[in-house]
Amino acid sequence: MLKGELTGSLLTRTLLEKSDTPVWCAVADSSDEEAMQDLTDNDFTALISSCDEYSFFSTSGIQWLCAVPIKIVMITET
Repeated sequence: MLKGELTGSLLTRTLLEKSDTPVWCAVADSSDEEAMQDLTDNDFTALISSCDEYSFFSTSGIQWLCAVPIKIVMITET
């Protein structure tokens, strides 16, 4: 990570503050690292639409402590 580079939950918080667009994230309640480790079967991803000082909120209303932005792409056969 470069000095001053935004990553993890801090990046998600900044994206939400600068735009009204929800952000797809890997989510967890203990750490950004845990959020990124729990991607099996897409069980721990959420579309995050807002945050407050302590939490992130998904479009379905579920609250999370950590939310790391991810990129979701369609897989196509070539």
